[in-house]
Amino acid sequence: MKIKIISSGSKANCTLVSCGSTNLLIDVGQTASFVISELEKENINPKEISGVIITHTHSDHIKGLKVFIKSTNANVYITEDLLPDIIKIVPPQNIKLIDETLKINDINIELLKMSHDVPCYGILINYHNKELAYITDTGYVNKKYLSKLINKDIYIMETNYNEKMLMEGPYPYTLKQRILSDSGHMSNKYAGNLLSKCIGEKTKHVILAHISEHNNCKELVLEEVKEELKEINFDENKLILTEQNTASEMIDV
Repeated sequence: MKIKIISSGSKANCTLVSCGSTNLLIDVGQTASFVISELEKENINPKEISGVIITHTHSDHIKGLKVFIKSTNANVYITEDLLPDIIKIVPPQNIKLIDETLKINDINIELLKMSHDVPCYGILINYHNKELAYITDTGYVNKKYLSKLINKDIYIMETNYNEKMLMEGPYPYTLKQRILSDSGHMSNKYAGNLLSKCIGEKTKHVILAHISEHNNCKELVLEEVKEELKEINFDENKLILTEQNTASEMIDV
């Protein structure tokens, strides 16, 4: 399994998951041209993408989807509650409705319901016993999922905001309350605490994602997450910060 964060932040999100000859995208919130360029850098033919899994329909996760599907004719995998928005931008023949589990070639995928202000899902991917947990855009993670999240090879985890920066920042009060709420986003501290309960012996990488450009900074993300991970002695060199307009290198799991 290989992972490439094509884009991650408040304005654009897209992740490549490459498993053998099967290549999947999680969301297409970046422009189609940017996504296609990054795929071609990895010698991946965009027209051979095996599918796009959509976590939810906020624009920073789907704004490049219409053009990408028009360019590649890829299948889009969604749950039925996302259909009213997706059908407006994706031809019906490209939409594959799924339950909360599916299999694409030899990749097993499970969706976990998140707590956001629209229907939203985290994603677990298992490929030949290599496991990825992708959790963003949620105010909290239901404790019933904790057992499913333990000891994964790689985590992509939202660290959206620092509470002090958010409260002292430029956002209207109502928007601040939405972000802080159970249907908002995860703070650095919350994500770090969640990771401290999940990281296990086989964890190789933790990717810190969806970092707000107004309510956070890389230094605070690392500082607060490291503090939460102190007790488990996690190697801080395994923490990877994401960028909104600069793709990561391919990360081998």
